Amino acid sequence: MGIDTLIRKLVDDNKRDVKKLTRRAEEIGGYAEAYKALDDAALAAKTDEFKSRLAAGESLDDILAEAFAVVREASTRILGMRHFDVQLMGGIVLHQGRIAEMKTGEGKTLVATLPVYLNALEGKGVHVITVNDYLATRDAKQLRPLYEFLGLSVGLIVHGLTYEERREAYACDVTYGTNNEFGFDYLRDNMVMHVENMVQRPLNYAIVDEVDSILVDEARTPLIISGPAAKAKDLYTPMAQVVRRLKEEDYTFDEKLKTVALTEEGAQHVESILGLEDPLTAENNMEVAHHVNQALKAQVLMKRDRDYVVNDGEVIIVDEFTGRLMYGRRYSEGLHQAIEAKEGVKIEKESQTLATITFQNYFRMYKKLSGMTGTAKTEEDEFRSIYGMDVVIIPTNKPMIREDKPDIIYRTEDGKFEAVADKVTELYQKGEPVLVGTVSIEKSEKLSDILKRRGVPHQVLNAKFHKQEADIVAEAGQEKTVTIATNMAGRGTDIVLGDGVSALGGLYIIGTERHEARRIDNQLRGRSGRQGDPGVTQFYISLEDDLVRRFGAESLPGLMDKVGMDDTIPIENRMVSRVIEGSQKRVESRNFEVRKNILEYDDVMNKQREIIYAQRRQVLEGENMKASIHAMIERIAESLVDEAAGGEEYPETWNLDKFADRINEVFGITDIVDKARFIEMDKQEVEDLLKERALARYEEKEAEIGEDLFHQIERNVLLQTVDASWMDHLDAMDQMRAGIGLRAYGQHKPINEYKNEAFDMFNDMIYNIQYETVRLMYHVSVAQPEETARETAPEERTDILNARHGDEEPAKKQPIVKEQKIGRNDPCPCGSGKKYKHCHGRNA
Repeated sequence: MGIDTLIRKLVDDNKRDVKKLTRRAEEIGGYAEAYKALDDAALAAKTDEFKSRLAAGESLDDILAEAFAVVREASTRILGMRHFDVQLMGGIVLHQGRIAEMKTGEGKTLVATLPVYLNALEGKGVHVITVNDYLATRDAKQLRPLYEFLGLSVGLIVHGLTYEERREAYACDVTYGTNNEFGFDYLRDNMVMHVENMVQRPLNYAIVDEVDSILVDEARTPLIISGPAAKAKDLYTPMAQVVRRLKEEDYTFDEKLKTVALTEEGAQHVESILGLEDPLTAENNMEVAHHVNQALKAQVLMKRDRDYVVNDGEVIIVDEFTGRLMYGRRYSEGLHQAIEAKEGVKIEKESQTLATITFQNYFRMYKKLSGMTGTAKTEEDEFRSIYGMDVVIIPTNKPMIREDKPDIIYRTEDGKFEAVADKVTELYQKGEPVLVGTVSIEKSEKLSDILKRRGVPHQVLNAKFHKQEADIVAEAGQEKTVTIATNMAGRGTDIVLGDGVSALGGLYIIGTERHEARRIDNQLRGRSGRQGDPGVTQFYISLEDDLVRRFGAESLPGLMDKVGMDDTIPIENRMVSRVIEGSQKRVESRNFEVRKNILEYDDVMNKQREIIYAQRRQVLEGENMKASIHAMIERIAESLVDEAAGGEEYPETWNLDKFADRINEVFGITDIVDKARFIEMDKQEVEDLLKERALARYEEKEAEIGEDLFHQIERNVLLQTVDASWMDHLDAMDQMRAGIGLRAYGQHKPINEYKNEAFDMFNDMIYNIQYETVRLMYHVSVAQPEETARETAPEERTDILNARHGDEEPAKKQPIVKEQKIGRNDPCPCGSGKKYKHCHGRNA
């Protein structure tokens, strides 16, 4: 199928969708007069009526038209806002589990109230998810009166809530919050020691606002809860000093792929500087090599005020798509520490991953997922393949009259910025508001300096504070207002034109550079022309821009000469425009592949995560673990016999002394190995005997401690063993994946190698969990009261539960238990979550 045919098909498909949606909107409108005649009490009573009908067997689709009509009438009364027909159409698309693409200013926030109300009638919870706390708080506050009028409860998830507040918010019919908060709550729920500390219900239905930003742009960065590693590394500062001494010929730098690597000469240079006797690639130099590579990335790839900023001695990541500062997020594998060393600020300790998930796999757990944004169609293939959602373009309520001018191209970046400043000055003097979009903080400040020299008042937005950001953007449509925004900060806020601005031409949008993703350019353009307003948009390009330089240089031979030497003379050249469009498509395709690759690897982890979390939840919810523990005992008994037999069938050839030691080490049984008796037995008989004695000893142990307390200890020991083993497994998987790409040199597909090794590692982890759980249970005893008083109270699991936020309720204290033969690095049986040597064993 040719590209033209494909485009026509997509357009035709969208037209058919719009026709169907139009008919459904008309059906909803048919209830308007009847509902308008109802008093408030009768209108609100419709909620109970709908719930009764659902309970009687009707579906959500059966009552959609009536439910939407109720929301429309209630919104008119309570909020003073009546849904347009196109908003009804957008609401239907969201209910269907699809993506509604609606232009900026079309009222997406109000659109969401329709499917939210309808789906909340089932009582299973609806999540409305957006990009920051400010927008979540604003939307929940604005719409709460509407939902409460209709009998629905509203919750809000933001940073700083306690367990009880979070659990209460998730128990509401409608819950607003950010993608980060929802994702981290899911991870924390699978780390708690008590089921009452879990806050989320099963994930039912979510509407994701700015869905492209959350499900595409942020999909390359997984959510990670981490705790401090055992110790801070001391190689970051020395390695930062080493790479500063390297010359350009010591490394290769691919700007297109954003990679940097030492050349052979560069590696020898590093070896010389450090005085290494063995090559940098030698096994004993692996840690040094890793730190050199991270220092090189920090020095060459990572640019201050583009990739990160330094605020108050702290390195903070800048989101490459929105320009927002990503507080609390850190680069992994020591790169963040390498940047801190480069910048000469305090180097934070390395961390250990305690729990992690990608946004793709988190959101795919929802029973139904939908989204809305102004820009999604260009990423429809990704939405379809990863999330199973297609995109429907909803018509605007009023015709779009904005003028999108062709790009203006300059020879140099300096010439381009001077031209932008000329245009901004002209517009300011005219009184027409102008919003200038830049791709980085550095470029924003460069333009700001030029405008200051010209005496043009302006606001610069670097998205540091969401509230101020939104307020400033909201005023960007007023007369004589100049706003510079990094990559469209303030997204989600309407820009309403001031009095008289329409007559001046509306809001003028200037893009100072094309972004790698066409969506980001479209987002900037979309800030002008809302609800039929006039407006103009235009991009200013230079041949020195990153996108042109990285991807267009080979396609533009001789164009520098054609432009001429005068940097102030612009050209409108379709060849450059086509090169830029082609470059954007190639980068988008590459980024999609990167995200697919991340997901492909995380899918392997996800299957393992689902198994571990499901079993962990069974333990938390109080299932009797006796049968499971007995099965573990039998498996460990079998493995001990296999270990002793070494392939030999009869015990007379075994090392029975070592076998006896292993039985005592695991089961605490000292009298089972009888050489004279074993000579008369075969392997199966020995195995049966060991299982019988081990299970009998376990029953004795239970009787000694008491059934209820013993089962509580079982749960605590199993949970802490699972958690410790899972953390070690995550670390091992990270290390394995870091080097798996090298398998390609051996003609092996890395992902297949990863899957095979991950399977083996997971089985090893499961065995380790069973072994450690069994061993610990046979060696615990309850401390006597006077002995307990002398013990130091166990520290709570704040190192894990509060790794991301310091607001969780401390876990309840567990029964103090001691182990007769416990290793110093084993989890303490008291349930604190700490190693024995750091808890009850620290004075041993």
